[in-house]
Amino acid sequence: MHPSSQPTRPKLGGPGRKGVAGRVPPGGGKGKSILIPGGKRHRKIVKDTIHGITKPAIRRIARRGGVKRISTTIYGEARDALKARLTTILGDCIKFVEYRNAKTVTVLDVIHALRRLGTPIYGFDPDTFVDPKDRKSALARGAPSA
Repeated sequence: MHPSSQPTRPKLGGPGRKGVAGRVPPGGGKGKSILIPGGKRHRKIVKDTIHGITKPAIRRIARRGGVKRISTTIYGEARDALKARLTTILGDCIKFVEYRNAKTVTVLDVIHALRRLGTPIYGFDPDTFVDPKDRKSALARGAPSA
């Protein structure tokens, strides 16, 4: 049988349905639903964002804290603890932002939220900020480091 006498395969892919003047209509391509398998090729898979904190990241944090060996069950518990802590911090940040009638969380919002929770962070507000250039020049002169 000659190759040209075989039936042609249906065309897969290619441009979608075209409307007026050869343009794709708004909202559309082929108009396939999410419910149809294979309907959207590049659809994002929704998963819990806390799993973005990966196993190696948790391991690095534990190493910095002096941990030598880590049990498998720790990773889930570390994610839960981190999520709870971030929820409280960001909740306080949102209170500060809403009070200012703003839409953007600033560094000062985070500093005040952490100070309110009893764990202040140093080096980000104007009171405790030390310019890295000044620190290097002070170390070169022989001044003691803070």
